[in-house]
Amino acid sequence: MTVTVDAAALALGDDALVLSHRLGEWAGHAPVLEEEVALANIALDLLGQARVLLSMAGDEDELAYLREERAFRNLQLVEQPNGDFAHTIARQLYFSTYQRLLYAHLASGDGRFAGLAAKAVKEVAYHQDHAEQWTLRLGDGTDISHERMRTACRALWRYTGEMFEPVEGLDVDWEGLRSAWLESVSAVLLRATLDVPEGPPSGAWSAGAGRQGVHTEPFGLMLAEMQHLHRSHPGASW
Repeated sequence: MTVTVDAAALALGDDALVLSHRLGEWAGHAPVLEEEVALANIALDLLGQARVLLSMAGDEDELAYLREERAFRNLQLVEQPNGDFAHTIARQLYFSTYQRLLYAHLASGDGRFAGLAAKAVKEVAYHQDHAEQWTLRLGDGTDISHERMRTACRALWRYTGEMFEPVEGLDVDWEGLRSAWLESVSAVLLRATLDVPEGPPSGAWSAGAGRQGVHTEPFGLMLAEMQHLHRSHPGASW
């Protein structure tokens, strides 16, 4: 049982860690000062989740900074580059909707993740609302913002199917989760005057093998940057 729980903690922890780092890359580059603060706060929420989850699987620092690329079990979606602001928002909309639904389910049970999920689902509800509001603002905005949001949603859609592949150690109705996610995301996209991308968020057509340690090219570059300081000064302390 310990092995399966650790596998789940690693998968969820890696999702939070990697997305936290990606959002942190907006520091000093966000389009407006208010977003500088908002994205930093979301990144810190995710980092807090990652610390708890990775601690369940082992030493959090070693897992974050000393593992090789193939040892990470995060979704390929969360490792995708920030791109323009629309890409960041589409990635956040897809992932935070999934994460809120998943954590709400875990919080309703009495498993090892229930306590973390009960706290995290409140944070993730804000993450989802933030992404939804920006999706509406960009999708139903100018011609340029609409086209950028449309392009981003289509580009990242192929990575969403992996979210609904079973994770060892998590007792979840994955098909039910997929249906709820699709309903929620579709409603937001339609309100934002955006078409729902073609093809269901599952099946052989979709990308994604991050749970098996297979990652996209940008992930290696991101990981090198994230781990550089720790690896350059092994054993150092503040």
